[in-house]
Amino acid sequence: MERVHQVPRQWSNRELAKYASIFGGDVVNVSGWKDSDKQGRTYRSYFGAATTYTITNFDADKRGFQGADGELFLDLEQPLSDDLKARFDVVFNHTTLEHVYDFRTAFSNLCAMSKDVVIVVVPFVQQMHADYGDFWRFTPQALTRMFKDEGLEVGYLSFNNDFRASVYVLCIATKNPDQWQGKLPFKVDYADPKFAHLKEPFAGSNAIHSNWKTALKGWWISTFGGKM
Repeated sequence: MERVHQVPRQWSNRELAKYASIFGGDVVNVSGWKDSDKQGRTYRSYFGAATTYTITNFDADKRGFQGADGELFLDLEQPLSDDLKARFDVVFNHTTLEHVYDFRTAFSNLCAMSKDVVIVVVPFVQQMHADYGDFWRFTPQALTRMFKDEGLEVGYLSFNNDFRASVYVLCIATKNPDQWQGKLPFKVDYADPKFAHLKEPFAGSNAIHSNWKTALKGWWISTFGGKM
């Protein structure tokens, strides 16, 4: 895996490991492919307190459905079946929403599947990287608003800031914030200095500046070919 992709994946794995073990009950990895964290572990191993662990996938052509035992077929752009509504205690989804054109329906479905917690990892800054569809990027504020619209409160949000690497956002939200007080920080303060560069991405840190240039260059070459 190239560094530009490897660094944010390793970062998001470390961030997930901080909190995944506190969540029990029924956990699902939506669009989880082979459940690999690409560092030699399965994501199942992160959720040590889970009672059950399920994987959903979509189209085999998109590194998706494999027909494994207990694996569920799920198209996030379609209305959610009644048997999947509020079926799981925790819904986990890693870098899928950018590949779903109707991301609002997909995001709503993720939230509807959960009785309580939803954990998502999405790209904030990343060049185009999939020929089967790569449509969207998400800011930290967008995720906060999206969860609020679905009736969830953000308990934890963070993003990496690495030189010459893509930037991911990891966000944990809940329908029952009182249950997680003292276990999740419940503080997303956009006045915090660490968020300052988000307001002026081309004038911020070298890392973010470089990432935006890389993303723009990648989009240009993918779309028009040749040099900028």
